Amino acid sequence: MGNNSDFIATDSGNVESMGTSKESTAQFCENRQITDGNYDKTLAVKCVNGTFVGKKTKNVIAYKGIPFVGRQPVGEYRWKAPVDYVPDDGVYEAYYNGKTPCQNPAISKKAPNLSVFGEDCLYLNVWKAENTSEEKKPVMVWIHVGAFEIGATGEPWCEGTNFVQENQDVILVSIEYRLNIFGFLHLSHLPDGQDYPDAQNLGLMDQLMALKWIHENIAAFGGDPDNVTIFGESAGGGSVTLLPLVEGSHAYFKRVIAQSGSPSLCQSTEESIVCTNKIMDALGCKTVADLQKIDTDTLVSTAGSLLAMRTAPERDGKFLPLNTYEAYTNGAAKDIDILTGCNKDEFNYFVLALGVEGFIAWGEQRKAEKMAQLTDEQKTLVESFCKNIKGEIYEPLTRMFDQIWFNAPVFRTAEEQTRAGGRAYTYYFTVESAVPLLKSAHGVEVSTIFNHPEEMGDTGRVYDETFSRILRRIWVQFSKTGNPSLTAEESPDGKARDFPIYDPENRYVIVLDEFNIHAEKEAELKIVDWDKAYFLTNYYVL
Repeated sequence: MGNNSDFIATDSGNVESMGTSKESTAQFCENRQITDGNYDKTLAVKCVNGTFVGKKTKNVIAYKGIPFVGRQPVGEYRWKAPVDYVPDDGVYEAYYNGKTPCQNPAISKKAPNLSVFGEDCLYLNVWKAENTSEEKKPVMVWIHVGAFEIGATGEPWCEGTNFVQENQDVILVSIEYRLNIFGFLHLSHLPDGQDYPDAQNLGLMDQLMALKWIHENIAAFGGDPDNVTIFGESAGGGSVTLLPLVEGSHAYFKRVIAQSGSPSLCQSTEESIVCTNKIMDALGCKTVADLQKIDTDTLVSTAGSLLAMRTAPERDGKFLPLNTYEAYTNGAAKDIDILTGCNKDEFNYFVLALGVEGFIAWGEQRKAEKMAQLTDEQKTLVESFCKNIKGEIYEPLTRMFDQIWFNAPVFRTAEEQTRAGGRAYTYYFTVESAVPLLKSAHGVEVSTIFNHPEEMGDTGRVYDETFSRILRRIWVQFSKTGNPSLTAEESPDGKARDFPIYDPENRYVIVLDEFNIHAEKEAELKIVDWDKAYFLTNYYVL
């Protein structure tokens, strides 16, 4: 989600051709193999699957478009698990982002460098400061936003040079993964679906394969493979809270920063099958073989029109547990440090994206679907919650969906994690944009996290510089140590900040106020309605 304000515009009539035009070709260059030995050896890093040559800006070296698989997921590899990379002695350019995962290309109107789409999209980017330090640096791995439907590492607001320029004591990585119908489509129930047992969770499997590559290669860049933090917002936040529940994943990371995302962002097998059947009926397909004959454009446009905000990983009982919160309760992630939080006005983003009337129509339909799952007593609680919300006509819905999608799931993650003996910190981002309808909405912090004030046009203003630097330092400090607290020497404004760990009794929250970053008890902030909305986490998001 994040800055992709047009991600909901998924009407098939609004989806443009994904073919590569002359204009889009000018925005994309393919990394080539270097065979003549003519390259800057000081910018080259030898990895298992090749030597990659980066580009330097000031004193930050960027390595873009590094493949982390042995085969790209095209042709016979479509809807198959990612193929592990293989040793390669070749030398390759790492100058340009890889292709954007196939998706609604309306996004390219905002970011021309995303105008070349392809199923061959499994690449990652690395940023490091140019220095001679022999000490291995902590690694921060960004998993991008986009509702599991759109987005890419090539978004200009998550380009990593500015971040590493300011925070030279970490290595930054961003990874690509398959989206929408290519990354999350249940197929095993179809007549020939037994050959596609993983299709429902390929996007997460791609992420895990990228983390494996990072673990095995990041030391060559100066990174510490045993001190990796995965962080993401929205779908990325959901991803980083689901990945700890995957068997064997803890070998690849030890910390998680989840921005407005939780293990609620997933669906059941039954829900996944309903989505697949809609696609099959619309395309007149009966088998996976039939689907394989459909061109990419048609697949994307059909999925966009039918499954908007329905794409999600699947709780299949194999790759992901059937009950993600129960897994946290049972200690599945207790050795992972977690920093998780939400924004004050999350769902205002969707009001702005859809318009007030469009949002109300969408929200009432989704509310009815959710209410149909509840008991009569639970329905009464939800209706009471909505009735007590004062303000604009859309606010009962926005505040209810805040609770269902973000607030309650974020705090339940922290509750279950700490009860299992793990460590968690929570935050609450309260800084408002200059756009009255947007306020402190979903994703308004992302450009600031990456130190791209020039990309904050959607918010109408740039946040206070000192606040922004402290915010980034909190993220870095947590990634380095598992504790977001800052000493006076570590804090950009010279003021020490001691943030208490979360516990179910006191429920301390880091309030990210623009001019008063401080810790406060959740009971004073009333972020979660524990009586009328918290139980909705049992029903997940979709």
